[in-house]
Order: sequence, then structure tokens, then C-alpha cells
Amino acid sequence: MIEVRNLSKHFGPKVAVNNVSFTVKKGEVLGFLGPNGAGKSTTMRMITGFLPATQGDVSIDGSDIVDDELGAKAKIGYLPESAPLYTDMTVETFLRFAAEMRQIPTAELKNAVEKALETCFLQPVRHQSIDTLSKGYRHRTCLAQAIIHDPEVLILDEPTDGLDPNQKHEVRSLIKRMGQEKAIIFSTHILEEVEASCTRAIIIDQGKVVADGTPEELKAKSERAGSLVVKAKGLAASGIRQELEKLSESRKVETLESGDDWVRVRILPNKGKAKSLPEAVFKLAVEKNLVLEELAQEEGRLDDVFRQITQSDTTLAAA
Repeated sequence: MIEVRNLSKHFGPKVAVNNVSFTVKKGEVLGFLGPNGAGKSTTMRMITGFLPATQGDVSIDGSDIVDDELGAKAKIGYLPESAPLYTDMTVETFLRFAAEMRQIPTAELKNAVEKALETCFLQPVRHQSIDTLSKGYRHRTCLAQAIIHDPEVLILDEPTDGLDPNQKHEVRSLIKRMGQEKAIIFSTHILEEVEASCTRAIIIDQGKVVADGTPEELKAKSERAGSLVVKAKGLAASGIRQELEKLSESRKVETLESGDDWVRVRILPNKGKAKSLPEAVFKLAVEKNLVLEELAQEEGRLDDVFRQITQSDTTLAAA
């Protein structure tokens, strides 16, 4: 549904987006992650045709965003970063205007507006002037205009910005639900949204794609993926740690807490040894007569992966 090929954008000498390529299929929700200034919004603006690319191509369900601009844009629903609105209109009037601009037939217009109001939970403010709305309701009104023509592709820039926790939950659930039938890209700084809503994620840094995979695949890149948190007692803390460090499955042991005869540690496994690590620790406890009060294997964390990738990339660039 979305095909991005070798996309770049230069602002004078500054390279904001550097040779980015990826595809998004129908039924995929792609989380677009990156530090501030990484090129997320610029990439999304080029995908929607809002900004011309310096080089590269974008096609939306086979329609080129340059050669068939109207055909491509007709298939896109776009929520920009700043959620621009006509503040002197009421919510309902604005959505009717958006429906007319999208050339929704008159016979279908009322149903389209009602569906958008219901989907984005806007019924309580439908007759309210937009300039009197809270930031959250304004954002939802702009989201409603993005989906009013039931587009096949959604491009959402920070769709939960300014929403309270309940509203964020509603929008995440909405994105996940719509993603079963559409191709969706949404940018976010909130990593928990990726796990809650996305089937796939891309991390972009300094204008380049530095990681691409499912949330599970990205978490597996975390240094902590498969690590074991252990609390044991029965020997001096230093003695317990030494015994754990001797295990062939153990790459590194980090002390989290300790007392005279107990210690709580995180054991990072050697490559390929994560599955056998818990059994090795249990056998050691039996041999050394240790009491295990905690034995928990950790998943990787997206925030760890995000920092690992973007910080190391920044360090390399500085060097």
C-alpha cells in the first residue's frame, strides 16, 4: 500500500532525510520512532506530498505521489503534527467541510460525518466551536477529518499528542482496530504506544533508518533480552556473585542489591545461552545450598534498544 524508495530531503547543506526506503502493507501498523530532529515529520510530509522530495519516489497503492498526485492523495488520510483547524467552525461543520473537500457524495455525506464523530468520540462537542475546545478534542477533530473518507492509508504524526491517559488509550485502540484493514504509519515518542498498537516499527536517526522489525524483534536486540534477575541467600554476597560468574551460561553479573548473606543480581547470558541460564542457576543453588527468593527472566525493552541504537549512532557521527 505504501512504497518509499530512496527518499531524501535536503534543506540547503542540511540532509534531513537520507536515502530512506521501506514498504507498508495493508493490515500493518508501522510505528515511526526517532529522536527529535531525526527526520520523522519530514519523511511523513514527503509521503503525503506536502513536501517535495529532493530525490526518491513514493507510491500509494500504485499511485505515484508526484506523477498521480490527486490519485495518491485521495487514498491518504493525514493527521499533521500541528493539527491545523478552522477555529471559527463548529466540529460538525468542519467535518462536513472536510467531507465535501474529499468529494464524498451528498447522499453519503451525513453518514460519513456521523461515523467520524462516533469513531473519534466527538459527539459531546459536535456543536461546539473549535476555538473553545481543549487540545485533546482539537486533536481528535483533526483525526476525524483524516478518516472521514475511509482512506486505505493513514499517516498520523504524533496522534496522541496532548491527550490525557484515557484519551490516549482510546486512540491507541482505534489505531490498532483500523490497522486490521488499512496501512497505517504513525510517529510517536512514546515507546509503549509501539507495543500497544504496532505490528512493526522503524527507528530513524539522523535521517537514516537504523532499525526495522516487529516490536518483539527489536526488543530481542536489547542487551537485557534473556537476562535473569536472581535473588539468592546462603553465602556471603561476594561468594554468591563469584559462583554465578563461573557459570558458562553467564556473560556478566550486575549487582542490584546486597546484604551480608544475600545478593540480588542481573545475569546477562552468553550468546545462545538465555534458555539454559535459569536451569544452570537452579542447579548451582542446589549444589551450594542456596535459597532462591527470586528467579525471573527479562524481556528486552524497547527503550533500551532505542537508546542503544540512537546513542551509538550519535557517538559514531561525533567521532
